[in-house]
Amino acid sequence: MLNDLKLFQELTEILLTEERETPVAKPIPSQHLYDSIDLSLPEDASIDNDFKATLTELIKRTPKTASTSFFNQLFGGRISRATLGDLLAVMLNNSMYTYKVAGPQVGVEKVLLRKICDMIGYTATSDGTFAPGGSMSNFMAVLMARDKYNPEAKTEGMSHKMTLYTSECSHYSIAKNAAFIGVGRNQVKAIKVNAVGEMIPSELDLQIKKDIAANLQPFFVNATAGTTVLGAFDDVEAISKVCKAHDLWLHLDGAYCGSVIFSDAYKHLVKGIALTDSFSVNAHKMLGTPLSCSIIVAKDKKHLYQSFSNDAEYLYQTNDDDYNLGKTSIQCGRRNDALKLWTLWKSVGSKGLEKIVAHQFMIADVARKYIKNHPDYTLYSFDDSISVCFNYKDIPAKTLCTQLYEQAALMVGFGKFKEQEFVRLVTINSLIQEQDMIAFFKTIEAFEFENKPENKELVGNSQVIDEE
Repeated sequence: MLNDLKLFQELTEILLTEERETPVAKPIPSQHLYDSIDLSLPEDASIDNDFKATLTELIKRTPKTASTSFFNQLFGGRISRATLGDLLAVMLNNSMYTYKVAGPQVGVEKVLLRKICDMIGYTATSDGTFAPGGSMSNFMAVLMARDKYNPEAKTEGMSHKMTLYTSECSHYSIAKNAAFIGVGRNQVKAIKVNAVGEMIPSELDLQIKKDIAANLQPFFVNATAGTTVLGAFDDVEAISKVCKAHDLWLHLDGAYCGSVIFSDAYKHLVKGIALTDSFSVNAHKMLGTPLSCSIIVAKDKKHLYQSFSNDAEYLYQTNDDDYNLGKTSIQCGRRNDALKLWTLWKSVGSKGLEKIVAHQFMIADVARKYIKNHPDYTLYSFDDSISVCFNYKDIPAKTLCTQLYEQAALMVGFGKFKEQEFVRLVTINSLIQEQDMIAFFKTIEAFEFENKPENKELVGNSQVIDEE
Protein backbone atom coordinates (compact mmCIF):
# COMPACT_ATOMS: atom_id res chain seq x y z
CA MET A 1 0.00 0.00 0.00
CA LEU A 2 2.77 2.44 0.88
CA ASN A 3 4.42 1.82 -2.49
CA ASP A 4 1.17 2.56 -4.31
CA LEU A 5 0.68 5.73 -2.29
CA LYS A 6 4.18 6.79 -3.29
CA LEU A 7 3.32 6.06 -6.93
CA PHE A 8 0.11 8.04 -6.56
CA GLN A 9 2.08 11.02 -5.28
CA GLU A 10 4.50 10.79 -8.20
CA LEU A 11 1.64 10.62 -10.70
CA THR A 12 -0.12 13.54 -9.03
CA GLU A 13 3.03 15.64 -9.38
CA ILE A 14 3.14 14.73 -13.08
CA LEU A 15 -0.50 15.80 -13.44
CA LEU A 16 0.07 19.14 -11.72
CA THR A 17 3.09 19.82 -13.91
CA GLU A 18 1.10 18.94 -17.02
CA GLU A 19 -1.69 21.30 -15.99
CA ARG A 20 0.82 24.15 -15.75
CA GLU A 21 2.90 23.40 -18.82
CA THR A 22 0.35 21.77 -21.14
CA PRO A 23 -3.03 23.00 -19.90
CA VAL A 24 -4.88 21.57 -22.91
CA ALA A 25 -4.00 17.96 -23.67
CA LYS A 26 -3.43 17.15 -27.31
CA PRO A 27 -6.54 15.10 -28.14
CA ILE A 28 -6.31 11.61 -29.53
CA PRO A 29 -8.81 10.99 -32.36
CA SER A 30 -11.12 8.24 -31.16
CA GLN A 31 -10.29 6.02 -34.13
CA HIS A 32 -6.62 6.07 -33.07
CA LEU A 33 -7.12 5.72 -29.30
CA TYR A 34 -6.09 2.08 -28.92
CA ASP A 35 -3.11 2.55 -31.22
CA SER A 36 -1.86 5.55 -29.20
CA ILE A 37 -1.99 4.17 -25.64
CA ASP A 38 -1.67 0.57 -24.51
CA LEU A 39 -5.01 0.06 -22.74
CA SER A 40 -5.02 -3.71 -23.23
CA LEU A 41 -5.49 -6.06 -20.29
CA PRO A 42 -2.66 -8.65 -20.24
CA GLU A 43 -2.64 -12.20 -18.93
CA ASP A 44 0.47 -11.58 -16.85
CA ALA A 45 1.20 -8.79 -14.38
CA SER A 46 2.66 -5.59 -15.75
CA ILE A 47 6.21 -4.67 -14.87
CA ASP A 48 6.14 -1.70 -12.50
CA ASN A 49 8.05 0.61 -14.85
CA ASP A 50 5.75 -0.24 -17.75
CA PHE A 51 2.71 0.23 -15.52
CA LYS A 52 3.89 3.69 -14.44
CA ALA A 53 4.78 4.64 -18.01
CA THR A 54 1.29 3.74 -19.24
CA LEU A 55 -0.36 5.65 -16.41
CA THR A 56 1.84 8.66 -17.13
CA GLU A 57 0.85 8.65 -20.80
CA LEU A 58 -2.80 8.28 -19.83
CA ILE A 59 -2.53 11.32 -17.55
CA LYS A 60 -0.83 13.41 -20.23
CA ARG A 61 -3.45 12.69 -22.88
CA THR A 62 -6.52 13.11 -20.65
CA PRO A 63 -8.34 16.50 -20.77
CA LYS A 64 -7.14 18.75 -17.93
CA THR A 65 -10.39 19.85 -16.32
CA ALA A 66 -8.57 21.73 -13.55
CA SER A 67 -6.41 23.83 -15.88
CA THR A 68 -6.96 27.53 -16.50
CA SER A 69 -7.70 26.76 -20.16
CA PHE A 70 -10.74 24.58 -19.45
CA PHE A 71 -14.06 26.36 -20.06
CA ASN A 72 -15.93 23.52 -21.72
CA GLN A 73 -18.38 22.05 -19.20
CA LEU A 74 -20.43 23.03 -16.18
CA PHE A 75 -17.64 21.92 -13.86
CA GLY A 76 -13.91 22.52 -13.63
CA GLY A 77 -11.05 23.54 -11.40
CA ARG A 78 -9.82 21.89 -8.24
CA ILE A 79 -10.23 23.07 -4.65
CA SER A 80 -7.74 21.25 -2.46
CA ARG A 81 -9.83 20.96 0.71
CA ALA A 82 -12.67 19.34 -1.25
CA THR A 83 -10.22 17.01 -3.00
CA LEU A 84 -8.87 16.03 0.42
CA GLY A 85 -12.34 14.92 1.50
CA ASP A 86 -12.80 12.87 -1.66
CA LEU A 87 -9.47 11.12 -1.21
CA LEU A 88 -10.33 10.32 2.40
CA ALA A 89 -13.69 8.90 1.29
CA VAL A 90 -11.87 6.57 -1.10
CA MET A 91 -9.50 5.40 1.63
CA LEU A 92 -12.30 4.90 4.19
CA ASN A 93 -14.46 3.15 1.57
CA ASN A 94 -17.72 3.27 3.50
CA SER A 95 -21.07 2.64 1.90
CA MET A 96 -23.69 5.13 2.96
CA TYR A 97 -26.80 2.94 3.20
CA THR A 98 -26.70 2.09 6.93
CA TYR A 99 -25.39 3.63 10.12
CA LYS A 100 -23.84 0.28 11.00
CA VAL A 101 -21.34 0.46 8.10
CA ALA A 102 -20.96 4.25 7.75
CA GLY A 103 -20.99 5.40 11.37
CA PRO A 104 -20.22 9.11 11.81
CA GLN A 105 -20.13 9.59 8.04
CA VAL A 106 -23.94 9.40 8.22
CA GLY A 107 -23.79 12.42 10.52
CA VAL A 108 -21.65 14.27 7.97
CA GLU A 109 -24.31 13.74 5.30
CA LYS A 110 -27.25 14.56 7.57
CA VAL A 111 -25.65 17.80 8.78
CA LEU A 112 -25.14 18.95 5.19
CA LEU A 113 -28.69 18.11 4.15
CA ARG A 114 -30.21 19.76 7.22
CA LYS A 115 -28.17 22.92 6.64
CA ILE A 116 -29.24 23.17 3.02
CA CYS A 117 -32.90 22.59 3.91
CA ASP A 118 -32.69 25.36 6.51
CA MET A 119 -30.98 27.73 4.08
CA ILE A 120 -33.73 27.46 1.48
CA GLY A 121 -36.56 27.82 4.00
CA TYR A 122 -37.76 24.22 4.26
CA THR A 123 -39.15 23.20 7.65
CA ALA A 124 -38.14 20.36 10.00
CA THR A 125 -40.22 17.89 7.98
CA SER A 126 -37.75 18.11 5.10
CA ASP A 127 -34.82 15.87 4.27
CA GLY A 128 -32.76 14.75 1.32
CA THR A 129 -30.05 12.50 -0.02
CA PHE A 130 -27.08 12.40 -2.37
CA ALA A 131 -27.69 11.11 -5.88
CA PRO A 132 -25.26 9.97 -8.62
CA GLY A 133 -25.57 13.17 -10.65
CA GLY A 134 -28.00 15.95 -11.49
CA SER A 135 -29.97 13.78 -13.90
CA MET A 136 -30.71 11.27 -11.16
CA SER A 137 -31.61 14.07 -8.74
CA ASN A 138 -34.24 15.19 -11.24
CA PHE A 139 -35.33 11.57 -11.64
CA MET A 140 -35.91 11.23 -7.91
CA ALA A 141 -37.97 14.43 -7.89
CA VAL A 142 -40.27 13.43 -10.74
CA LEU A 143 -40.66 9.92 -9.31
CA MET A 144 -41.72 11.28 -5.91
CA ALA A 145 -44.24 13.50 -7.68
CA ARG A 146 -45.61 10.59 -9.72
CA ASP A 147 -46.04 8.51 -6.57
CA LYS A 148 -47.81 11.36 -4.78
CA TYR A 149 -50.38 11.93 -7.52
CA ASN A 150 -50.64 8.33 -8.74
CA PRO A 151 -49.68 6.09 -5.79
CA GLU A 152 -50.87 2.92 -7.54
CA ALA A 153 -48.21 3.37 -10.21
CA LYS A 154 -45.41 2.04 -8.03
CA THR A 155 -47.26 -1.23 -7.35
CA GLU A 156 -49.65 -1.71 -10.26
CA GLY A 157 -47.94 0.28 -13.01
CA MET A 158 -49.24 3.21 -15.03
CA SER A 159 -52.94 3.06 -15.82
CA HIS A 160 -53.55 6.48 -17.36
CA LYS A 161 -51.69 9.35 -18.99
CA MET A 162 -49.95 11.90 -16.80
CA THR A 163 -48.26 15.07 -18.05
CA LEU A 164 -45.32 17.08 -16.81
CA TYR A 165 -43.94 20.48 -17.73
CA THR A 166 -40.55 22.08 -18.21
CA SER A 167 -39.11 24.92 -20.24
CA GLU A 168 -37.77 24.67 -23.78
CA CYS A 169 -34.33 25.38 -22.32
CA SER A 170 -34.34 22.87 -19.47
CA HIS A 171 -31.96 19.96 -19.01
CA TYR A 172 -32.40 16.99 -21.31
CA SER A 173 -32.76 14.62 -18.35
CA ILE A 174 -36.39 15.65 -17.88
CA ALA A 175 -37.46 13.82 -21.05
CA LYS A 176 -35.26 10.82 -20.20
CA ASN A 177 -36.73 10.61 -16.71
CA ALA A 178 -40.28 10.74 -18.05
CA ALA A 179 -39.43 7.59 -19.98
CA PHE A 180 -37.81 5.96 -16.93
CA ILE A 181 -40.89 6.41 -14.71
CA GLY A 182 -43.31 5.13 -17.33
CA VAL A 183 -44.99 8.46 -18.10
CA GLY A 184 -43.36 8.69 -21.52
CA ARG A 185 -41.29 11.28 -23.34
CA ASN A 186 -44.28 12.48 -25.38
CA GLN A 187 -46.07 13.55 -22.21
CA VAL A 188 -43.39 16.16 -21.44
CA LYS A 189 -44.71 19.57 -22.46
CA ALA A 190 -41.98 22.07 -23.37
CA ILE A 191 -43.08 25.53 -22.27
CA LYS A 192 -42.02 28.59 -24.25
CA VAL A 193 -39.33 30.87 -22.90
CA ASN A 194 -38.74 34.61 -23.10
CA ALA A 195 -35.83 36.43 -24.79
CA VAL A 196 -33.33 35.39 -22.11
CA GLY A 197 -34.42 31.76 -21.78
CA GLU A 198 -36.76 31.95 -18.77
CA MET A 199 -39.97 29.92 -18.71
CA ILE A 200 -43.08 32.04 -19.35
CA PRO A 201 -45.53 31.31 -16.49
CA SER A 202 -48.62 32.33 -18.48
CA GLU A 203 -47.71 29.81 -21.18
CA LEU A 204 -47.35 27.15 -18.49
CA ASP A 205 -50.79 27.94 -17.12
CA LEU A 206 -52.31 27.82 -20.60
CA GLN A 207 -50.78 24.41 -21.40
CA ILE A 208 -51.92 22.91 -18.10
CA LYS A 209 -55.50 24.07 -18.73
CA LYS A 210 -55.42 22.52 -22.22
CA ASP A 211 -54.25 19.20 -20.82
CA ILE A 212 -56.88 19.17 -18.08
CA ALA A 213 -59.53 19.82 -20.72
CA ALA A 214 -58.15 16.83 -22.66
CA ASN A 215 -58.65 14.59 -19.58
CA LEU A 216 -54.93 14.26 -18.91
CA GLN A 217 -53.44 14.39 -15.41
CA PRO A 218 -50.85 17.14 -14.93
CA PHE A 219 -48.64 16.41 -11.92
CA PHE A 220 -45.15 17.95 -12.12
CA VAL A 221 -43.44 21.20 -13.12
CA ASN A 222 -39.68 21.53 -13.45
CA ALA A 223 -38.22 25.01 -13.02
CA THR A 224 -34.53 25.68 -13.65
CA ALA A 225 -31.92 27.67 -11.75
CA GLY A 226 -29.26 28.07 -14.42
CA THR A 227 -30.27 26.70 -17.82
CA THR A 228 -27.65 24.59 -19.57
CA VAL A 229 -26.82 27.06 -22.35
CA LEU A 230 -27.66 30.62 -21.26
CA GLY A 231 -27.59 30.07 -17.50
CA ALA A 232 -31.06 31.60 -17.06
CA PHE A 233 -33.11 31.44 -13.85
CA ASP A 234 -36.83 30.69 -14.06
CA ASP A 235 -39.16 32.86 -11.96
CA VAL A 236 -39.90 30.47 -9.09
CA GLU A 237 -42.48 32.69 -7.40
CA ALA A 238 -44.56 33.15 -10.55
CA ILE A 239 -44.35 29.47 -11.48
CA SER A 240 -45.31 28.48 -7.94
CA LYS A 241 -48.58 30.40 -8.24
CA VAL A 242 -49.47 28.36 -11.31
CA CYS A 243 -48.55 25.12 -9.55
CA LYS A 244 -50.63 25.97 -6.50
CA ALA A 245 -53.63 26.88 -8.67
CA HIS A 246 -53.55 23.42 -10.24
CA ASP A 247 -52.10 21.43 -7.30
CA LEU A 248 -48.88 20.34 -9.03
CA TRP A 249 -45.47 19.39 -7.65
CA LEU A 250 -42.86 22.11 -8.22
CA HIS A 251 -39.22 21.03 -8.51
CA LEU A 252 -36.33 23.46 -8.90
CA ASP A 253 -33.44 21.98 -10.87
CA GLY A 254 -30.48 23.92 -9.49
CA ALA A 255 -27.83 21.44 -10.66
CA TYR A 256 -25.93 24.18 -12.48
CA CYS A 257 -26.51 27.37 -10.49
CA GLY A 258 -28.52 26.38 -7.43
CA SER A 259 -25.46 27.20 -5.31
CA VAL A 260 -26.48 30.85 -5.45
CA ILE A 261 -28.29 29.96 -2.20
CA PHE A 262 -24.88 30.48 -0.55
CA SER A 263 -24.62 34.09 -1.74
CA ASP A 264 -26.39 37.07 -0.20
CA ALA A 265 -25.71 38.99 -3.42
CA TYR A 266 -27.19 36.40 -5.80
CA LYS A 267 -29.72 34.31 -3.87
CA HIS A 268 -32.46 36.64 -5.16
CA LEU A 269 -32.11 34.71 -8.43
CA VAL A 270 -33.97 31.81 -6.76
CA LYS A 271 -36.42 33.95 -4.81
CA GLY A 272 -39.36 31.79 -3.77
CA ILE A 273 -37.33 28.61 -3.46
CA ALA A 274 -39.10 27.81 -0.16
CA LEU A 275 -42.30 27.42 -2.21
CA THR A 276 -40.94 24.41 -4.08
CA ASP A 277 -41.58 20.76 -3.22
CA SER A 278 -38.04 19.66 -4.07
CA PHE A 279 -34.72 21.21 -4.98
CA SER A 280 -31.51 19.80 -6.43
CA VAL A 281 -28.01 21.24 -6.55
CA ASN A 282 -24.62 19.97 -7.72
CA ALA A 283 -21.75 20.97 -5.47
CA HIS A 284 -19.32 19.74 -8.15
CA LYS A 285 -20.41 22.67 -10.29
CA MET A 286 -20.46 26.11 -8.67
CA LEU A 287 -18.87 24.99 -5.40
CA GLY A 288 -16.02 23.18 -7.14
CA THR A 289 -15.99 19.82 -5.34
CA PRO A 290 -14.73 16.79 -7.30
CA LEU A 291 -17.28 14.86 -9.32
CA SER A 292 -19.82 13.92 -8.33
CA CYS A 293 -21.60 15.67 -5.51
CA SER A 294 -25.32 15.92 -6.28
CA ILE A 295 -27.94 16.73 -3.67
CA ILE A 296 -31.73 16.41 -3.76
CA VAL A 297 -33.92 17.68 -0.91
CA ALA A 298 -37.69 17.36 -0.48
CA LYS A 299 -39.91 19.66 1.57
CA ASP A 300 -41.62 16.64 3.13
CA LYS A 301 -39.37 13.65 3.77
CA LYS A 302 -42.32 11.26 3.71
CA HIS A 303 -42.10 11.33 -0.08
CA LEU A 304 -38.51 10.08 0.05
CA TYR A 305 -39.60 7.13 2.17
CA GLN A 306 -42.73 6.40 0.14
CA SER A 307 -40.83 6.26 -3.14
CA PHE A 308 -37.46 4.79 -2.15
CA SER A 309 -37.78 2.80 1.06
CA ASN A 310 -37.87 -0.98 0.91
CA ASP A 311 -37.43 -3.47 3.74
CA ALA A 312 -34.35 -5.70 3.69
CA GLU A 313 -33.61 -7.51 6.94
CA TYR A 314 -30.17 -8.64 5.75
CA LEU A 315 -29.22 -4.98 5.34
CA TYR A 316 -31.06 -2.83 7.90
CA GLN A 317 -30.00 -4.36 11.20
CA THR A 318 -30.30 -1.32 13.44
CA ASN A 319 -33.67 0.11 14.39
CA ASP A 320 -33.09 3.82 13.76
CA ASP A 321 -34.24 4.32 10.17
CA ASP A 322 -33.50 8.03 10.38
CA TYR A 323 -29.81 7.07 10.29
CA ASN A 324 -30.19 4.27 7.73
CA LEU A 325 -29.76 6.44 4.66
CA GLY A 326 -30.58 3.65 2.23
CA LYS A 327 -34.23 4.13 3.20
CA THR A 328 -34.36 7.45 1.33
CA SER A 329 -31.91 6.77 -1.50
CA ILE A 330 -32.35 5.46 -5.01
CA GLN A 331 -29.22 3.35 -4.49
CA CYS A 332 -28.24 0.58 -2.15
CA GLY A 333 -24.43 0.57 -2.16
CA ARG A 334 -23.44 4.22 -2.34
CA ARG A 335 -20.05 5.91 -2.08
CA ASN A 336 -19.54 8.78 0.36
CA ASP A 337 -20.07 11.88 -1.79
CA ALA A 338 -20.83 14.06 1.23
CA LEU A 339 -17.40 14.13 2.85
CA LYS A 340 -15.75 16.28 0.16
CA LEU A 341 -18.41 18.97 0.50
CA TRP A 342 -18.16 18.78 4.29
CA THR A 343 -14.35 19.17 4.30
CA LEU A 344 -14.68 22.17 1.98
CA TRP A 345 -17.49 23.81 3.95
CA LYS A 346 -15.89 23.05 7.32
CA SER A 347 -12.54 24.53 6.24
CA VAL A 348 -13.73 27.72 4.50
CA GLY A 349 -17.08 28.28 6.23
CA SER A 350 -20.29 29.54 4.65
CA LYS A 351 -18.56 32.86 3.93
CA GLY A 352 -15.88 31.00 1.99
CA LEU A 353 -18.52 29.26 -0.14
CA GLU A 354 -20.11 32.65 -0.78
CA LYS A 355 -16.75 33.92 -2.08
CA ILE A 356 -16.45 30.95 -4.43
CA VAL A 357 -19.86 31.77 -5.92
CA ALA A 358 -19.16 35.50 -6.15
CA HIS A 359 -15.85 34.87 -7.92
CA GLN A 360 -17.58 33.07 -10.78
CA PHE A 361 -19.98 35.95 -11.38
CA MET A 362 -17.06 38.38 -11.24
CA ILE A 363 -15.13 36.45 -13.89
CA ALA A 364 -18.27 36.33 -16.07
CA ASP A 365 -18.53 40.12 -15.74
CA VAL A 366 -14.89 40.42 -16.86
CA ALA A 367 -15.66 38.32 -19.94
CA ARG A 368 -18.82 40.26 -20.85
CA LYS A 369 -16.99 43.57 -20.46
CA TYR A 370 -14.20 42.41 -22.75
CA ILE A 371 -16.68 41.27 -25.41
CA LYS A 372 -18.67 44.51 -25.27
CA ASN A 373 -15.50 46.56 -25.73
CA HIS A 374 -14.22 44.67 -28.79
CA PRO A 375 -16.02 45.05 -32.14
CA ASP A 376 -14.96 41.61 -33.39
CA TYR A 377 -17.23 39.98 -30.79
CA THR A 378 -21.01 39.68 -30.57
CA LEU A 379 -22.56 39.05 -27.14
CA TYR A 380 -25.71 36.93 -26.80
CA SER A 381 -25.96 36.46 -23.03
CA PHE A 382 -26.87 38.74 -20.16
CA ASP A 383 -25.88 39.84 -16.66
CA ASP A 384 -26.36 37.55 -13.64
CA SER A 385 -25.23 34.50 -15.56
CA ILE A 386 -21.99 32.52 -15.47
CA SER A 387 -22.53 31.34 -19.04
CA VAL A 388 -21.07 33.91 -21.42
CA CYS A 389 -22.27 33.34 -24.98
CA PHE A 390 -20.66 35.09 -27.94
CA ASN A 391 -19.40 34.82 -31.49
CA TYR A 392 -16.05 35.98 -32.86
CA LYS A 393 -15.92 37.66 -36.27
CA ASP A 394 -17.75 35.52 -38.85
CA ILE A 395 -16.28 32.23 -37.64
CA PRO A 396 -18.99 29.61 -36.97
CA ALA A 397 -18.99 28.67 -33.29
CA LYS A 398 -18.60 24.96 -33.97
CA THR A 399 -15.61 25.63 -36.23
CA LEU A 400 -13.99 27.88 -33.64
CA CYS A 401 -14.46 25.49 -30.74
CA THR A 402 -13.43 22.41 -32.71
CA GLN A 403 -10.24 23.91 -34.09
CA LEU A 404 -9.19 25.30 -30.71
CA TYR A 405 -9.69 21.82 -29.24
CA GLU A 406 -7.95 19.91 -32.01
CA GLN A 407 -4.90 22.18 -31.78
CA ALA A 408 -4.84 21.98 -27.96
CA ALA A 409 -5.25 25.74 -27.57
CA LEU A 410 -8.42 25.97 -25.45
CA MET A 411 -11.34 23.79 -24.40
CA VAL A 412 -14.62 25.63 -24.81
CA GLY A 413 -18.00 24.48 -26.12
CA PHE A 414 -20.82 25.86 -28.20
CA GLY A 415 -24.58 26.06 -27.82
CA LYS A 416 -27.73 27.31 -29.48
CA PHE A 417 -30.68 29.47 -28.46
CA LYS A 418 -33.60 30.30 -30.77
CA GLU A 419 -31.62 29.05 -33.80
CA GLN A 420 -28.63 31.26 -32.99
CA GLU A 421 -25.43 29.31 -32.45
CA PHE A 422 -22.60 30.74 -30.37
CA VAL A 423 -19.59 29.91 -28.24
CA ARG A 424 -20.64 29.08 -24.67
CA LEU A 425 -17.93 30.14 -22.25
CA VAL A 426 -18.50 28.80 -18.72
CA THR A 427 -16.81 30.67 -15.85
CA ILE A 428 -17.45 27.98 -13.25
CA ASN A 429 -13.77 27.10 -12.78
CA SER A 430 -12.90 28.86 -9.51
CA LEU A 431 -9.18 28.75 -10.34
CA ILE A 432 -9.69 31.21 -13.20
CA GLN A 433 -8.41 34.70 -12.45
CA GLU A 434 -9.00 37.91 -14.38
CA GLN A 435 -5.72 37.54 -16.28
CA ASP A 436 -6.71 33.99 -17.31
CA MET A 437 -9.96 35.32 -18.71
CA ILE A 438 -8.19 37.96 -20.76
CA ALA A 439 -5.70 35.32 -21.94
CA PHE A 440 -8.66 33.24 -23.16
CA PHE A 441 -9.72 35.98 -25.59
CA LYS A 442 -6.14 36.76 -26.62
CA THR A 443 -5.68 33.08 -27.50
CA ILE A 444 -8.73 33.19 -29.76
CA GLU A 445 -7.52 36.36 -31.45
CA ALA A 446 -4.00 34.98 -32.04
CA PHE A 447 -5.27 31.62 -33.32
CA GLU A 448 -5.23 31.11 -37.09
CA PHE A 449 -8.63 29.65 -37.93
CA GLU A 450 -9.22 27.78 -41.14
CA ASN A 451 -12.45 29.61 -41.81
CA LYS A 452 -13.25 27.97 -45.10
CA PRO A 453 -16.73 28.34 -46.67
CA GLU A 454 -17.49 24.66 -46.17
CA ASN A 455 -16.94 25.05 -42.42
CA LYS A 456 -19.95 27.34 -42.23
CA GLU A 457 -22.13 24.34 -43.08
CA LEU A 458 -21.26 22.98 -39.64
CA VAL A 459 -23.50 25.59 -38.03
CA GLY A 460 -26.73 24.04 -39.20
CA ASN A 461 -25.65 20.55 -38.22
CA SER A 462 -24.56 21.27 -34.66
CA GLN A 463 -26.58 20.61 -31.53
CA VAL A 464 -26.79 22.21 -28.13
CA ILE A 465 -24.27 20.80 -25.67
CA ASP A 466 -25.71 18.25 -23.25
CA GLU A 467 -24.51 17.94 -19.66
CA GLU A 468 -24.35 14.94 -17.35
